[in-house]
Amino acid sequence: MKKFAFALALAASTVMFMGGAEAADVNLRFAYASNATPTKEAMAKFGELVEQKTNGSITVSWFPDSQLGGERELVEMVQGGLLDMTKVSGGLLESFSPVYGVFSVPYLFDGQEHFYKVMDDPAVTGPIFKATEAQGMVGLTYYDSGARSFYTSKKPIEKVADLKGLKIRVLQSPTLIRMIQLLGAAPIAMSQDEVYTSLQQGVLDGAENNEFALTVARHAEVAKFYTIDVHSRIPDVMLISTKTLEKLTPEQRKAVEDAAKESTEYQKSLWNAAVDAARKESTDKFGVKFITPDIAEFQKAVQPMYDDLKNNKVQYPVFEQIRAASSQAK
Repeated sequence: MKKFAFALALAASTVMFMGGAEAADVNLRFAYASNATPTKEAMAKFGELVEQKTNGSITVSWFPDSQLGGERELVEMVQGGLLDMTKVSGGLLESFSPVYGVFSVPYLFDGQEHFYKVMDDPAVTGPIFKATEAQGMVGLTYYDSGARSFYTSKKPIEKVADLKGLKIRVLQSPTLIRMIQLLGAAPIAMSQDEVYTSLQQGVLDGAENNEFALTVARHAEVAKFYTIDVHSRIPDVMLISTKTLEKLTPEQRKAVEDAAKESTEYQKSLWNAAVDAARKESTDKFGVKFITPDIAEFQKAVQPMYDDLKNNKVQYPVFEQIRAASSQAK
């Protein structure tokens, strides 16, 4: 409630736009939860670029590291116009628009190259980014959030049977919840900022995320086994309020859109080196053991999800687009 009250006060005290035909000075209020360094740097680059492209008529005010709440709260603030922008996981956005659930389908992408090819194709991502327009927000661009894999506190996951009965944290995504159930574990949806304590206290046995959860969120202090099964590549999405977009001039809007896309390319240039560094830190500093299982068994266990997907009129056409872009497509 304190965070929400603060956001209300922020909205009431901030004058974002002035009327008239000429472009007015704009300050975009951008809040986000905790993130890995490459993503933080990319968002900072967005702020620099948009200021450069508008000769200073657009600036960005930052509210980082969950100052205004978790990802769901931030999305709701953008919806209501209390915030101009945020960056959240595409997995969370499934609860706002079902089409985002396609990104949580396990083993959807062959690898990073396939992922980038799909996400850079406006024919695929354009309709998805606009899917929340009626709810007061749209996507501007995506960021790589890495490959999600399992990490655990008590024992390594080397085969599907090792997951049986374990309490695993997932995003608030029906698709991810279904995947965990098919693998024999018990899914627990909770905010990222609750995971460390839950692992420490035994409320959770594990979670699934990229390597930065081990270092940035310091989960490596309480979870010593990381299984590289790479079950999903869920993009982060930069959101902007439609109320904000409507008040921008065409020139300002183009500057914001271009800056967002360029910040994605900047993040890509940093990503792989940062992942390698996170794995090294996890091993050297925290003693994390990395396991590479045979994923064929995992893929077989979630096969019912592919069968069910054929009946999903929203997600299945996008799934077919994504698979058609695979180098393995026949």
